[in-house]
Amino acid sequence: MTGFLIALLSGALMSVQGVFNTQVTKTTGLWVSNIWVQLSAFLACLAVWFLAGRADVTALAKVEPKYMLLGGVIGAGITWTVVKSMASLGPAKAALLIVISQLIVAYVIELLGMFGVEKSPFAFRKLAGLVVALIGIAIFQWE
Repeated sequence: MTGFLIALLSGALMSVQGVFNTQVTKTTGLWVSNIWVQLSAFLACLAVWFLAGRADVTALAKVEPKYMLLGGVIGAGITWTVVKSMASLGPAKAALLIVISQLIVAYVIELLGMFGVEKSPFAFRKLAGLVVALIGIAIFQWE
């Protein structure tokens, strides 16, 4: 149940953050906004790291495979794509497409066992869920 509630909170925070970042971008420009987002996230993490106990930062050198360390680079891309999509589609449509994309990519990662994730068997009910979600997008877009 805790994971379920945290996932709901995560989705809510992503939507609010996307709107905030889009508004900041209108004044500062996309890359200044992205720098601010990443810098403020770094400072928040640094503060929590000092308050919650300091894990050994040198452990990063032991991470394998090394491409797993690209999460921050991907985060910069996420910020850019969220801002651009929300600016052109609006928050609701952008969030809907973002979530559907996340769901499809996450399911493919599970099916193929990519990036060290345990491989899952194909399930027609999960495919049906994706189809229903795609139908939901079509209904949402219908004006």
